[in-house]
Amino acid sequence: MLGDSGETKSVASVGEAALWLVEHWPVQGEKFKLARQACLDALDGEITCTECRDAFIEAAREADIYVDEKRL
Repeated sequence: MLGDSGETKSVASVGEAALWLVEHWPVQGEKFKLARQACLDALDGEITCTECRDAFIEAAREADIYVDEKRL
């Protein structure tokens, strides 16, 4: 994922994803709202981290943020 000044940023947890959505997200469209809710649901144990990751990636695409989708 690319940061504000073009450098690559790594998001390694649901908590980090939630922080990015709240503090740095440029576009608050429908996918953003779904990703924000997915983070809350994942933190509550209602969905998997993978489901949250997928929602975060979709929100990034909606906001035209580049994401390198390497799976661990």
